Amino acid sequence: MKSKAGFTLVELVLIIVVLGIVAAVAIPKIGDVISGSKTSATKEEMLRLKGGIMGNPSVSSSGRFSDRGYRGDVGSFPPSLTGLVVRPGGVAVWNPYTRLGWHGPYIDSTGGDYLNDAWGVNYVYDSTARTITSTGSGTNIVISF
Repeated sequence: MKSKAGFTLVELVLIIVVLGIVAAVAIPKIGDVISGSKTSATKEEMLRLKGGIMGNPSVSSSGRFSDRGYRGDVGSFPPSLTGLVVRPGGVAVWNPYTRLGWHGPYIDSTGGDYLNDAWGVNYVYDSTARTITSTGSGTNIVISF
């Protein structure tokens, strides 16, 4: 007596159909997870940019506010987001006696491209409206400072 081990053609087609249904349901869910993670990463980066501009009032040293940010050090908002990493022309260097001048860099730019959101689109920085906007997701993400 010979043993006939294996799958029939009907069983293989049924498995392929089931896998196709599972993939059709799972792929959009994975896309939602990826989009949600990009949104979260963009919001976190925008908050770091805001911190570089405005400082962090909860950080102090010897009873003094020590994380003053660009605005606290220079007395104005940066002309562009690159001013958080590179001293803009016309801005004085840091003077430890008056505690005024550019004392940056105010953000860590080594970990990635701080000028773009997670979708690779440039942030829209408006110092007059005091906002940083991400347009990469299709829906604007706005952080005010």
